[in-house]
Amino acid sequence: MPAFEDLLHEAFRRVPNPAPFLAPTTLAAYSELQQAPARDLSFRFERVRLATAMSILQLLSDLGDNDDSRKVVEALNRALQARSIAEIDNVMHKEAKAFERLYTNLYVNDEGELLLNLFERTLDADSQALMDDVLREATALAATLDFERDEDDYE
Repeated sequence: MPAFEDLLHEAFRRVPNPAPFLAPTTLAAYSELQQAPARDLSFRFERVRLATAMSILQLLSDLGDNDDSRKVVEALNRALQARSIAEIDNVMHKEAKAFERLYTNLYVNDEGELLLNLFERTLDADSQALMDDVLREATALAATLDFERDEDDYE
C-alpha cells in the first residue's frame, strides 16, 4: 500500500539518519501482510501496526521536539526487529516505562492531539480495514503538518 510507505518516508524525512527506521523489512511490512499465509497473519499485522505507530510518534516528536516520544519510537523500532509475536511482546514489556512517560506532562497543540488520536487508533486497530483507515488519515495529516516553530506559538 502506497500510504504505508508514504507515511514512513514522510515521518522520517527530518531524521538525520533515517536508515534504521526505513529498513527494507520495515518498508515491506504491508506487502508481506497482504501476501502472508493464514498462520502468519497476526505477526505480519503486528509489524504493520508497529511501523505505523512508530511513524505517527515520529511525527509527534518532530512536531513538539519531545524526547519521550523519541524513546517510544526507538522502542517500537526495536520491536520491529522481532521475529515473532512473543519477541514483540517481550520488547514491549521491557519498554513499558517509555510508554508510561509518553503521556506524563505531555502538552500538545491541536495537530499533536490528532496524532495522539491516530496513535491510539493504531493500537486499537484489530483489522486490516481499520489499519488502512488510520494509514490514510495519518498520511493525509502528515502532509499538512507545520514543523516550523514560531516563537510566538510557545509564549
